[in-house]
Amino acid sequence: MTTTTTTATVETASGVVRGTVEHGVRRYLGIPYAVGERFRPPRPIEPWAGERLALAFGPIAPQQPGAQFISPDHPQNEHDCRTLNVWAPEGRRPGGRPVFVWVHGGAFRAGGTPSPLYDGAGLAMAGDLVVVTLNYRLGPLGFLAHPALAPDGDGPFANWGLLDQVEALRWVAANIEAFGGDPANVMLVGESAGASSVLLLAASPMSRGLVAKVIAQSPAALGVPLDEGIELAEALGSAAGASVGELADLPLDRLQLAHAQVTGERFARLFAPVVDGDVVARPGLDALRDGAGAGLSMIVGTNVDEWKLWAPADPRSRDLDVDGLRARLQRSFDDPDGVIAAVSDARRARGEPVAPNELWFAIETEQFFRAPTIAAAEAQLTHGPGTFVYLFDWCSPAMDGWLGACHGLEIPFVFGTHGMTSGPGVAAFTGSGPPADHLSAQMLGAWSAFARHGDPSTAELPWPRYDTRRRGTMRFGPESGATDAPRDEERALFASLGSRADRRGDQS
Repeated sequence: MTTTTTTATVETASGVVRGTVEHGVRRYLGIPYAVGERFRPPRPIEPWAGERLALAFGPIAPQQPGAQFISPDHPQNEHDCRTLNVWAPEGRRPGGRPVFVWVHGGAFRAGGTPSPLYDGAGLAMAGDLVVVTLNYRLGPLGFLAHPALAPDGDGPFANWGLLDQVEALRWVAANIEAFGGDPANVMLVGESAGASSVLLLAASPMSRGLVAKVIAQSPAALGVPLDEGIELAEALGSAAGASVGELADLPLDRLQLAHAQVTGERFARLFAPVVDGDVVARPGLDALRDGAGAGLSMIVGTNVDEWKLWAPADPRSRDLDVDGLRARLQRSFDDPDGVIAAVSDARRARGEPVAPNELWFAIETEQFFRAPTIAAAEAQLTHGPGTFVYLFDWCSPAMDGWLGACHGLEIPFVFGTHGMTSGPGVAAFTGSGPPADHLSAQMLGAWSAFARHGDPSTAELPWPRYDTRRRGTMRFGPESGATDAPRDEERALFASLGSRADRRGDQS
């Protein structure tokens, strides 16, 4: 069947953009929302004359090759990476449609909107939403932190990527009505680093009035201590043979080389949002507990096997014995044998495998993702109209099923991009067929209901509000449905141990 594609224009505050219309959805790609110099806050884009074509994704932020499902040939550009994309159903709705704004993940060092997982057309049509995805600065360009970067000793000196996200939200507030969206009903959604960004912005006065609801899919820590950020910035300068202040003028290739030297391929050291007292005034969980996100409805959740995403990059993890597991856990726990015993008992009681490799992935999933996610839900409970928690347990068929319900697997089910055969490897990652389609319809329906009403319940899946008594949680997977306190033995264990930063003696 032949697909008819036409074009359509929209007038924004910066000028007219021309996009395409296909299958009842208008698509505008690569719209610039900000400009600015390195290690400086973004500035709104200058207006342009005439029409600007919005037919292709803009450049992504400079990064090492290998971002999942993004072509290694996609352009990267330090100065022109701050673009966004809009998908909107044809026609208008009285009062405008809810707006779904997506912040991609990638450990604050990789990723971008060209990934086929984030194609907003299906979500926009099925959910009757206006969908926005955005790029922001990454790595040291987005998150280098040091007081030496403050202009004249005053003003922001960190969190450039978060400031980009705020500028994108301001663009949405000023322009989304022209695309049929309701600027008073913006839902900010992110995964992984994007989810951590979402929660930090939920706790920030900078987003006040720009966001009505938030969804954080698999967030991790909410704000690195400033002294850690300063130490990493000085290590970068040393690797580059420059002072921190001189990094603003360093050629990009030298900066990227130094970045690779100080952070390596693994995630032991990352440029990430820091508690700078300005953009991130306080640690995110502390701010949420004290009501910084008051009035915001919230969904948070994790996947059962988050840490298995990194199994291919850590081949020894699949062959661990008990001694190897204990040696790894000694980096994070004073009593690794106690943690091993407790998690083993909980998994054995549920009929789950307790081999050392399975325990490694389960423990890392809990400490890095599920524990901070539940902490965020508990911090927000009394301050918003409703807080909702999910647990995703659909398993990827990749690697003969070894990846399980790994990190990031839920994303294409939310967007309706699961099972794509046109994207490189998407179907092999997500699975396909009627059960996958049904799961996607359930998740897309819940996320759309939340965007519309602030409650993700649907006729098929009533979703209880979270509280610390029942801990009602929506399970999404082969048998979706609400349950009370899933995997509660692990939750209680890691709550009693405190955060990983506390166990290391950090102040975060």
